[in-house]
Amino acid sequence: MSRKELDNSRMRRMKRAAARRGLTILTSEKAKVLGQPGGHAVRDDESFKIVYGDEPKPFSATLDDIESWLDRLDDESE
Repeated sequence: MSRKELDNSRMRRMKRAAARRGLTILTSEKAKVLGQPGGHAVRDDESFKIVYGDEPKPFSATLDDIESWLDRLDDESE
């Protein structure tokens, strides 16, 4: 399996985990178009506010950052 396929399946898994919490993972379209490593942010579906990935600049979170952030949310809810 290629690295791209691994990232795609990982992103789908994280999006499902985020959706169960009422969150959406957003990806910077500009980064996709330019072929740069894409930045991500997490938005609350109810308020439409960015709750993670907007500091120090918009779409600054990596997949690793979001995955560990979601894991911390799971740990806190237990």
